[in-house]
Amino acid sequence: MPDKVEKYLSAIEQELKILGWWSDTPPSHEALASELPFCVDTLSLAQWLQFVLLARLRQLLKLNRALPTEISVYPMAEYTYAGYEEDMQPLLAAIAQLDAALSGQAVARQC
Repeated sequence: MPDKVEKYLSAIEQELKILGWWSDTPPSHEALASELPFCVDTLSLAQWLQFVLLARLRQLLKLNRALPTEISVYPMAEYTYAGYEEDMQPLLAAIAQLDAALSGQAVARQC
């Protein structure tokens, strides 16, 4: 499973870069310290994906630690990116695949 997870993490990274949402500058420590889900009060979802989700999962993979099995990022992404003019389907697909790989359950997708 680690290879699959890294594949989906790389796909999410690639899509964030294609959309122009990848940043070389991390958010402040205060922004990352939010206690709300997805850091909704301090970060955009793209920032959360890059600096929280991808960073943490890659760290777990690097340390050969257990990956989370209760994950559901896709519904938040689907809600957040509804109505965007950009083609969000590749990013949403990669997020759905990551959710499914970690949870072991199919993800109900609108598209």
